[in-house]
Amino acid sequence: MVWSMLERLGVAGIVNDDVGQRRSDAAASAGTYFALSVLNRVAAPCSKLAFADWWTCTCGDRIMKLPASALDHPRFWDAMDFVTEDQLVEIERRIVASMVESFGIDYSGLVLDMTNFATYIDSGNDRAPIAQRGHAKQKRTDLRLVGLGLGVSTDHGVPLVSHAYAGNRPDVTQFSEVVAELVQRFGPMAESGAELTLVYDAGQDSADTQELMEDSPLHSSGRCRRRTIPICWRWRCAATARSIRCASRGFGPSSPVPRCLAATAGSSSPTHRTCMTSRCAASSRPWARLAVSSPSLKPGKGRKSRAQPEAEVAQILKPRWLNRVISTTLTGEKPADLRLVFRTKPKALAEMHEGLFGKRILFTDRNEWSVAEVVAGYR
Repeated sequence: MVWSMLERLGVAGIVNDDVGQRRSDAAASAGTYFALSVLNRVAAPCSKLAFADWWTCTCGDRIMKLPASALDHPRFWDAMDFVTEDQLVEIERRIVASMVESFGIDYSGLVLDMTNFATYIDSGNDRAPIAQRGHAKQKRTDLRLVGLGLGVSTDHGVPLVSHAYAGNRPDVTQFSEVVAELVQRFGPMAESGAELTLVYDAGQDSADTQELMEDSPLHSSGRCRRRTIPICWRWRCAATARSIRCASRGFGPSSPVPRCLAATAGSSSPTHRTCMTSRCAASSRPWARLAVSSPSLKPGKGRKSRAQPEAEVAQILKPRWLNRVISTTLTGEKPADLRLVFRTKPKALAEMHEGLFGKRILFTDRNEWSVAEVVAGYR
């Protein structure tokens, strides 16, 4: 089934057209090796070193006759090295065009997200400069990372554009390159009247990102961090008691969403802004950390001065406006006399629940969308 799909899309032929004639010492073309790699990744992922053993346990000989020497792992790497980065981009463009044409994929909605993956490339291996140490989302700080930005259709989540980047680069710095590729592929359709909307998360949002999207032929929808909202935006909760159910357009199960609208001031192109309530931002972690700090002030714990626990408490209460919700009192001057007392401010907590906690600011330039469509589109 996988091989028939590869043949239907003409993957091997597309690769060979862009790469040209195969190496004189190669047992198969570069397109064949690429197709075999995809087949293995879908059916039973393994290393190139183990590929030959896996192939002998399958019906692969019915697909094509290849000598055992042709499936040795150096042959795969020779084929990969034969393809340049520019050719890879062109190959992806042609395969995506083939998918869209063959299956009638609706690309009016495009979803973009970025993440990184841990690799097992040795630290001393300098032949893979894309593998770098950075902020590991898998928490594997001991491994080198590779970043991947992927744009998929909202129609069955079909990948339409990919962008690999060094693992030490923040996601937001790669947004412009992915958008440039999306515009290259789908810009002509958007300029001809097709409504193409790119949806992205707060991790990719910035002032530069918004300017970039305004200058592109693509529409945009996403979420921005509260701290990045310009002061000129005057936003308000229009009807917090009213809820909308967002089950349309196949974006997920229906769920109640308090309706909040935000109006922009001083903007020539008014944009919908909407908030949706999610989990509460007041977690129990600060309480736990304060509870740990309190007994550590007892005699014999090695405290040298009052400044040290003061700095620790300030660091605990620094994020998410916690200093407005939790009050602390540090008494005593000598290390043996220091005591920490902390409590929650019920009124302040209620105000923060009503006005801030759990809110997400969503935006779009699709002004004809209802609030339900904005929320559903983002989800």
